[in-house]
Amino acid sequence: MLVVEDNELNLKLFCDLLRAHGHDALAVRDGRDALAQARAFRPELVIMDIHLPHVGGIDIIKALKADAGLAAVPVMAVTAYAGKGDEDNIRAAGAQAYVSKPISVMKFMDVVNGLIAPHEPEPSTDA
Repeated sequence: MLVVEDNELNLKLFCDLLRAHGHDALAVRDGRDALAQARAFRPELVIMDIHLPHVGGIDIIKALKADAGLAAVPVMAVTAYAGKGDEDNIRAAGAQAYVSKPISVMKFMDVVNGLIAPHEPEPSTDA
């Protein structure tokens, strides 16, 4: 999973949570690096902060969705922006989920698991 977050404490929390639940997590602190890392890493999920220096999260989400190789990768926006219309704008950019900060650990992991569950292979029925 690719975690794009400029706040060191949030970045550590998100990556630690993902790793504790058996996921690989690549941390990216600068939105300018997010697209290149996504292309190289091919994540099963992108967790995207919206308020980033240099390049905003909404612009990165739009770029991910415009990239043929990454368009199918689900995006979960995690942001302190919880104003009227913010969730609609984030979803319109292409994010499949929206979690507001401060996060609930249970909700965070529920949303992560809900976004990746359809992409997990079915268990084998061979005996």
